[in-house]
Amino acid sequence: MLQKEIETLRNDYSNEGINFESLPDEPHPLFSTWLDQAVSAGIPEPNAMIVATNDTKSEPSLRTVLMKSLDQSGLCFYTNYTSRKSIQLNQNPAISCLFPWLALHRQVSFQGKVRIVSAEQSKAYFHSRPRASQIGAWASRQSEPLTSRDELEKRFQKLEKRFEGREVPYPEFWGGFQVLPTRVEFWQGRNSRLHDRVVYSRPSQDQDWDVRLLNP
Repeated sequence: MLQKEIETLRNDYSNEGINFESLPDEPHPLFSTWLDQAVSAGIPEPNAMIVATNDTKSEPSLRTVLMKSLDQSGLCFYTNYTSRKSIQLNQNPAISCLFPWLALHRQVSFQGKVRIVSAEQSKAYFHSRPRASQIGAWASRQSEPLTSRDELEKRFQKLEKRFEGREVPYPEFWGGFQVLPTRVEFWQGRNSRLHDRVVYSRPSQDQDWDVRLLNP
């Protein structure tokens, strides 16, 4: 694609804006409403979020994960604790997450820190997953070099036979992170690039949220 063609790529945003007069005191109710609307609109994987972490050199990295639980404290995702993201989060628990609901001209970003969820919660979620996904968690040495796809599939097949006829055991190297946000921003695309932006922020988890409107 030519540079001139890239420059002309744009969409007109005409969706209804955020009702500033009825904003809740905390971000959870509004995010839950927007998530429900993303599900109803048929957005592919509406619980997918882009997660940013930093290594010890403060070099950021990004990947997409699936949010698997949500409450007023924050949101949760699950992963291999030996993965690149887990190593970085253990070194630096700061995190940023983005839900890009482009078809609705919306996005929501979370900033805060993470904590490892309890083993009981991780086990409960692990055993709720499809059996193949449970075996896949054992088969994948996440983020480590792989010589071929065949190597991975043979490892999976070997584990299928190993666990045949019994419950797949919970792998202690796998589990959840809970994102504890101190900043949540809601963005709604509007005409003439005069977008709506609402930010909720608080210094720490035990303090009330401050709600402000931002210039687009």
